Amino acid sequence: MENKYADFALLFKALSDETRLKIIDMLSCGELCACDILKHLNITQPTLSYHMKMLSECGMVNADRQGAWMHYTLNEVTTKSISEFWQLLSSSKENCICHSCYELQENNCKSET
Repeated sequence: MENKYADFALLFKALSDETRLKIIDMLSCGELCACDILKHLNITQPTLSYHMKMLSECGMVNADRQGAWMHYTLNEVTTKSISEFWQLLSSSKENCICHSCYELQENNCKSET
């Protein structure tokens, strides 16, 4: 699971921005043109392009040029994998990283006595 931590850290970093979270929320209702996203956010077109580049590069958003405008959708595969990872991360399991922490802690305590 070590590699998953690094992969998902990049995704969560991309999501750690209020504007990008708003964009994800907007796209949860379906495809939107960049012009429609701009109407609802108080940002400039270059700022939107920067945010969409971040979301596209991490795989959260699909981009499709239609004429002069870009159209965006959520990448359902990525959103599902984030949800599954979060569920796995936040629940108790046999191979949880905490078990190795407890074992290490117990061994240290035993060697000190």
